[in-house]
Amino acid sequence: MPDPKLEIQMLHDRVMIKIVEGAGERRSSAGIVIPATAQVAKRLVWGEVAGVGQHVRTVKTGDRVLLAPDDQYEVEVQGTAYLVMRERDLHAVATERTEHGTGLYL
Repeated sequence: MPDPKLEIQMLHDRVMIKIVEGAGERRSSAGIVIPATAQVAKRLVWGEVAGVGQHVRTVKTGDRVLLAPDDQYEVEVQGTAYLVMRERDLHAVATERTEHGTGLYL
């Protein structure tokens, strides 16, 4: 008998994030490829919110968020890796809904 499919509901202030592909290797403004192993400082990455708990106030499912992937909890669901973290550990959100932005756009 196959396992039933169960819906995942995040609890409290937890956010489930899928890391956006290409977060490791990047290019400089001159076109030089910089490998993911060449890290001078801790690097923040962009991810997409896949689920939120009932006490999350700032982000919604589908928003792009800026986060530090180090020291976060990782879970694999149907072959896709996600990070689970508290809302307060997010650094920024890229969305069309914002009222007070930085003036920078992705």
